[in-house]
Amino acid sequence: MTDSKKEDTTSYLIFGKKTELYFAILCGVFLGIGFLIEKLTTMSSSIFLTSYSVSYFFGGYFVSIEAFKKISKGGFDIDFLMILAAIGAAYIGSWAEGALLLFLFSLGHALEHYAMHKAEKSIEALSELSPKTALVKKNGKLEEIAISDLKINDVIIVKPNTKIAADGVIILGSSSINQAPITGESIPVDKTCIATTANLPEFNEIDKKHIVFAGTINGDASLDVLVLKLPKDFTVSRLIKMVSEVETQKSPTQRLTKRFEKWYVPIVLIVVFLLCFAYVVIDETFDESLYRAITVLVAASPCALAISTPSAVLSGIARAAQKGVLIKGGRALEDLGTITTIAFDKTGTLTEGKPKLTNIIPAQNFKERAFVQLVLEVESLSNHPLAKAIVKDLKAQYKVESFQKASDVKAIQGKGIIATYRNEKVCIGNLKLMEDQGIKVDEFIRCKMDDLLKNGHTVMLIAYKNTIAGLISVMDVPRKAAKSTLQQLKKIGVKYMVMLTGDHQNVGDAIATQIGLSEAKGNLLPEDKVAAIQRLLQRDKKIAMVGDGVNDAPAMALSTVSIAMGAAGSDVALETADVALMSDKIENLPFVIGLSRASKRIIKQNIWISLGMVFLLVPITILGLTNIGFAVALHEGSTIVVVLNALRLLHYKV
Repeated sequence: MTDSKKEDTTSYLIFGKKTELYFAILCGVFLGIGFLIEKLTTMSSSIFLTSYSVSYFFGGYFVSIEAFKKISKGGFDIDFLMILAAIGAAYIGSWAEGALLLFLFSLGHALEHYAMHKAEKSIEALSELSPKTALVKKNGKLEEIAISDLKINDVIIVKPNTKIAADGVIILGSSSINQAPITGESIPVDKTCIATTANLPEFNEIDKKHIVFAGTINGDASLDVLVLKLPKDFTVSRLIKMVSEVETQKSPTQRLTKRFEKWYVPIVLIVVFLLCFAYVVIDETFDESLYRAITVLVAASPCALAISTPSAVLSGIARAAQKGVLIKGGRALEDLGTITTIAFDKTGTLTEGKPKLTNIIPAQNFKERAFVQLVLEVESLSNHPLAKAIVKDLKAQYKVESFQKASDVKAIQGKGIIATYRNEKVCIGNLKLMEDQGIKVDEFIRCKMDDLLKNGHTVMLIAYKNTIAGLISVMDVPRKAAKSTLQQLKKIGVKYMVMLTGDHQNVGDAIATQIGLSEAKGNLLPEDKVAAIQRLLQRDKKIAMVGDGVNDAPAMALSTVSIAMGAAGSDVALETADVALMSDKIENLPFVIGLSRASKRIIKQNIWISLGMVFLLVPITILGLTNIGFAVALHEGSTIVVVLNALRLLHYKV
């Protein structure tokens, strides 16, 4: 209908960016006032005609500006035809019909333009990920400089609990990095310094445990990072570029509308113009020819067609809003109903988005209560995010408290921690830590550990007095409603559901098995997710992407329909998304897809009704077989029918 890159300064008048929307509402208000005065009072006709005229002004203001801009460039579209139709309706005395047409048409324009401004915010939100300055080490001194001044091979200092300023490799220090803003990983990743910077391979070929990304968040330790990319090539910069590119791509619906307008509008205008001179070849006066031409204009102007889609879209969007689902425009509402393939992010979408204590397994010679107390005492001294999650869940599940009997805790980066408990050494960490400490892991614990690792759990062994006391595991667990939601999606015809996650493949496979996904793809960076979406689009033509994080934004923007989880979603995902589950309930997915299919059916019905009326009225008005009153009555009737048909969506249920 409109150019997605249109930047009309007139839309900022009076009420700011919402001026166009408020004008459409005022159009409806004065339409209603005029109609009530005309039908329910005996006031002078000048009163309600004044109200209709004001309605015309507000409804036609922005539509006229846009129509005449197109005319100045040599093009005609439905906007122009709607203006002529409204003028023609006023000429024959059908002011209410013309005002109603302008109200619904201008409201559709306003909502479309308002959604365009939302797209701009997604790029602004992405830009906020990276810090604006970096602390650079030069000649043994620290200097704070702008990010734009960073150069390759600069060494930046990353202080504890701050954002990392550049993509690079750690050359000094080790820490746990929260990579969720970039990779979507639910659990902070342990990073260590690289052994040597001599003959470094390409950035993408360096072991991931040594590299860091701009915009991610450092843990409790200081790091020295060697900058390996210029700011324009940072991962976060690529995210901004990808979102910008896909936001400018026109939808197939827009292209189809343009093709329709290109032929239909000029044909109608030519026919109406020629009919004005029908008196030259047939026995009638100029006034009679003009009357015939205006009648044809009213009959041929696709008022019901113009209203059919916006009325159904508005009804569908309103019904979705009642269920806590925000749908940003008609394209998303229509396209969602055609989807048979859905790609999901994992963290915060299919899962709760935070680590949970999933297993507590004492060794065969260790009592559970004593084991729990030991773990609680030691983990209470650690600042690691996993330790905090373990302590929280232990206290909730076992109703225990720390007596502060542990001390001398020491973190062994990438392996775990060592502490003293009741004057004895305690080790909590991975198998490598146990091997380094000379602690033997018996077959019972090893089997339990292997099973849990295969199922995507993060496992920590616990040793006390140089003997394995047991193990615990944590995992980002599935949402309670995830499994039933996927089952319902299958029932309504969604054939393929895949998870795209930055987590390990084992984690993805485990979640997929638990909740019934078709497939899981793990270890994915944002560009990998984009590539996966591109492959799915080539295979299935249309797909939906459900996500909640910044790392999902490019993939979401590229998908046919992007769906953001609301409360847990990042600003970028919400701004980029076509659909937002505002209540953060994934179980609303089947409802909104069903609503989309119902909307699409009603839109098709309305189009057939409206086009059928045009094809009926145009020939008989050209031949002069009916008068304006009859044409207006049928025209008005088709408009009412399509509106009433669209309103059925307000009562839609799954």
